[in-house]
Amino acid sequence: MISRYSRTEMASLWEPENRYRAWLDVELLACEANAKLGLIPAKALATIRKKADFNVKRIDALEKIVKHDVIAFLTAVGENVGPESRFIHLGLTSSDVLDTSLATLLQRAADILIEDIRILLKVLKRKAQQYKNTVMIGRSHGVHAEPVTFGLKMALWYEEMDRALIRMQRAREVVSVGKVSGAVGTFANIDPFVETYVCRKLGLIPEPAATQVVQRDRHAEFMSTLALIASSLEKFSVELRHLQRTEVLEAEEFFSEGQKGSSAMPHKRNPISAENLSGLARVVRSNAFAAMENVALWHERDISHSSVERIIIPDSTILMDYMLNRFTKLIDGLFVYPKNMQRNMAISKGLFHSETVMLALVAKGITRETAYSYVQRNAMTVWKEGGDFKELLNKDKDIRAHLSSRELDKCFDLSHTLKKVDYIFKRVFKKKTR
Repeated sequence: MISRYSRTEMASLWEPENRYRAWLDVELLACEANAKLGLIPAKALATIRKKADFNVKRIDALEKIVKHDVIAFLTAVGENVGPESRFIHLGLTSSDVLDTSLATLLQRAADILIEDIRILLKVLKRKAQQYKNTVMIGRSHGVHAEPVTFGLKMALWYEEMDRALIRMQRAREVVSVGKVSGAVGTFANIDPFVETYVCRKLGLIPEPAATQVVQRDRHAEFMSTLALIASSLEKFSVELRHLQRTEVLEAEEFFSEGQKGSSAMPHKRNPISAENLSGLARVVRSNAFAAMENVALWHERDISHSSVERIIIPDSTILMDYMLNRFTKLIDGLFVYPKNMQRNMAISKGLFHSETVMLALVAKGITRETAYSYVQRNAMTVWKEGGDFKELLNKDKDIRAHLSSRELDKCFDLSHTLKKVDYIFKRVFKKKTR
């Protein structure tokens, strides 16, 4: 079993202590930059570095009075620093601190999610290899189509999550920007060197053009990426929920000793993890919509985005971390039932070979329309009256006029239907996980 299913890093990332610490990092780096410009005496900088600290409860108490979180923070820090605190926040506006520190927090959140995805990819690859040749019926519209393998299903999910990894890496890059350019982004009261210095130290790039804030299309892209990943997890979960239905039962969530599925019905074993993930995906998607609503702000800024982001960014990143870990655990412990897959395939009485038979007739020189009609009339008999599809085809004079019994047997050979599984696997797994 994969060891990393429960973690607290993402939740603690957004705790007030950590958030204020990120603010302080920005303020101290700005002081260092201003000192290099000769705007802060070396002795004052040394004092600031040594004494700059805060107490969350003190900030909360001050905020109740001043009704401004950054001012409350600066006041609390200043109480520790003393007179030299006049050099802190020199030429900065609140959003210089808020948006630049948010970028560092989003980077760290992205790093956690990228690791989550990589772990899931490893589990999906292992399951794909394990069930590479485990044949099951493919379904379109919920109806038996042609055979696939359970390994192919896992390979498909692997490929989709590989795209999720690329998107998450791109989203990390998009939000990795800082802004230390003053009240409306014009550097009127601060040297651009300060922004360059702060961003370089924090592993960010300066926002090429900003208002009072970093523009929120960046954050909307990040949140939309989370929504896409959540939607993929829901897609996979819905499939597993269908496969666990009693009349299907081809795969089932792990059910532990002592676990119970229903308060009323002792026999129940429900796909609770998959259902949980389907529900949470709705929350992540709705939060992405809220992030898009944040893009349009008044003039050089307003704070309508701020209240929204304080909810949706922590909630969505925490949820995404949880969802990726829960789905990884689901896949890792999944019960797979090949015998039930064989049983369900038998329900079709061989009907899923219909295309192979039709194409064999076409290869004999018959038009596709005629071949289709020959095969379909026998298939419809099986649908309505039952019986074995191959037996009916062998008795059909029009078909036997073109295909021998041996040629029909070849059409019903599963090895022919699945002969390109290796080819698909090579395409999916030839590239290294990023």
